[in-house]
Amino acid sequence: MDECKANTALDILIGKWKPIILYHLGRGGTMRFSELQKTIPEITKKMLTSQLRELEYHDIVHREIYMQIPPKVEYSITEYGQTLFPIISLMHDWGEKHVVHLEEKYSNNDDALQENAN
Repeated sequence: MDECKANTALDILIGKWKPIILYHLGRGGTMRFSELQKTIPEITKKMLTSQLRELEYHDIVHREIYMQIPPKVEYSITEYGQTLFPIISLMHDWGEKHVVHLEEKYSNNDDALQENAN
């Protein structure tokens, strides 16, 4: 019997920031740390560093350090990590549709409540 490995994938992707980081790297290509932070202004430097290191450990993100003054560090999705981008993209699309779905659902409920109140 095959064991479900969805938890393995979720362990790597779980959290508020990893899918967002991967989405932006997937769309933007190679990005410097400061560019990523500007793209995701709600994330702290400490959290961004932590999440990038975890993704780097799993060979999903590559970190390139350029020895210059000031030092330059760039992040990109590895070839292996690219296999996740279709999933991240589908999740993004589903999330957009879900927001619309909820807006329509609760907008209809609000209309019904208003009609019943009258």
